[in-house]
Amino acid sequence: MAVLFFNLRDVPFDEADDIRQLLTKHEIGFYETSAGNWGISTAAIWLYDADDLEQARALCDAYQAERAETQRELYRLRKLQGQHPGFWRHNLGQPLHFLSYSALIAAVGYASVKWLFDLGL
Repeated sequence: MAVLFFNLRDVPFDEADDIRQLLTKHEIGFYETSAGNWGISTAAIWLYDADDLEQARALCDAYQAERAETQRELYRLRKLQGQHPGFWRHNLGQPLHFLSYSALIAAVGYASVKWLFDLGL
C-alpha cells in the first residue's frame, strides 16, 4: 500500500528535485501527486511500498541535515557580502507596498480597539 513520504507544499523546486534524485538513486519506487488546478489537493511524493519508508526516511533526514548546513552557510556568506537585504532594505525596494500594508495594519489595529475608546477607558 502506498504511503505519504514527502509533502511538497512550500518546498523549493531544487529541494524537491534532490529528493526525487535521491529516491531514484537508491532504487526506491515512488510517484508524485500535484496540488491540482485549485491547489487544494496534497502535492506530495508517495512511496509504493511502505517497507521502503524507513530507508527513505533515513536518506531524507541525512540529506536535509546536509542541506540545512549548506543553506546556513549560503545565508551567512550573503549577509557578509551585503547581498541579504534585511527588513528595511527589502521594504525600501518596494515603498508603496510597505506603506500600503502599514496603513492597512494601522487601520485594522485602530478598528480593533476603537470600541474601547468609545467606552471611555
